[in-house]
Amino acid sequence: MDGKQQKPPDDLSLPLAGIRVLELGHNIMGPACGLILADLGAEVYKVERPGQGDDTRRLQGFGAGFFYAFNRNKKSLAIDLKDERGRALFLRLVGQVDVLIENFAPGTVDRLGIGADVCRRHNPGLIFCALKGFMSGPYAHRPALDEVMQMMAGLAYMTGPSGQPMRAGASVTDILGGGFGVIGILAALLQRQQTGLGQVVQASLFESVVFLMGQHLAGAAVTGQTPPPMPEREHAWPVYDLFVTSDDQQVFVGITSDKHWQRFCATFGYSDWAGDARLATNQGRVEARPWLYPALRQRLLRLAKAELITLAERAAIPFAPVNRPVDLWDDPHLRASGGLAETALPGGGRVGLPKLPLRLGGQTFDLRLQPPAVGEGAADILALAGLTKDELTRLTEAGVVAICPLRPS
Repeated sequence: MDGKQQKPPDDLSLPLAGIRVLELGHNIMGPACGLILADLGAEVYKVERPGQGDDTRRLQGFGAGFFYAFNRNKKSLAIDLKDERGRALFLRLVGQVDVLIENFAPGTVDRLGIGADVCRRHNPGLIFCALKGFMSGPYAHRPALDEVMQMMAGLAYMTGPSGQPMRAGASVTDILGGGFGVIGILAALLQRQQTGLGQVVQASLFESVVFLMGQHLAGAAVTGQTPPPMPEREHAWPVYDLFVTSDDQQVFVGITSDKHWQRFCATFGYSDWAGDARLATNQGRVEARPWLYPALRQRLLRLAKAELITLAERAAIPFAPVNRPVDLWDDPHLRASGGLAETALPGGGRVGLPKLPLRLGGQTFDLRLQPPAVGEGAADILALAGLTKDELTRLTEAGVVAICPLRPS
């Protein structure tokens, strides 16, 4: 790639080792995109302001964990992009990377003088990934939030009961949009191997949620009916519900095939239902649901949560206890499979946070670098800009850049 100095990757076994990324990301969408690339082995530099760094470092309430959830395995490039010297240095660094991610408000990077056209003139091989609220069109200028997109695209309508639209309980739109950004980046990197040229990749929040709604759009076309919210949907299966147990807990049980039903009846001791011809097929059980579901609810109410889970496991039917997110720290499967990465928090504590839900050749993608302090690891990429020691000292003293050495993970 033009101007890029090759640096030996830290771990050649990782699929994106040797790929260098600048991430102009804030909140979740951009950082989630950068996180996936970083976990897969790319050398990702989170661009933030000297001193205070990214705003998510200081969020409270619902956003208190954003920075630590989405910024592991990254280094921090603390650089003042509003300073002419910072912009000039940034564009020098653009020539040393493969990918640039930005999810700033529409028009921001152009106003700063670091938009796609400018950056790609400095590096024709650059993959410039713009993550926005909307694709080009009448809404493109609008500010965007995860919850706004869930309302606009129908997800909130489908999640809550009629008249009570409800956002999903996680930032699904931001994370999905960032994931689509990764898909586009990987496709563009593959195409660059053939053409030698980079390109602009676009992914968006609104269109990502619209993609989720595809199943409901198709359903409406097939049935000729507007799909009702999920709590009021017509059942395709007779048992696909939450049940309360004798110890006042909740367990979801799903029975979606005749074999499920046969094993369920045999294991739970419901021989009367096993021999009932009305219940021999899925459609028969759906038609019997008006009396079957209340009767099943009463039977399962006699069991404690642990009993119900034990029997459901033995019957090999789908089931799930209703967990809180904090219950996942003690989940035996996640602990056995190594699904959580021990992540450092301010004050010296550590918390298990989810790794990428991927395996390649059985390989997991683990934490290699803790979420960085402001400017931590910046020296690695600044060295590629060819700055003299005196130049770097002047920029540091002027507050244009900040540098902090890497800590052990």
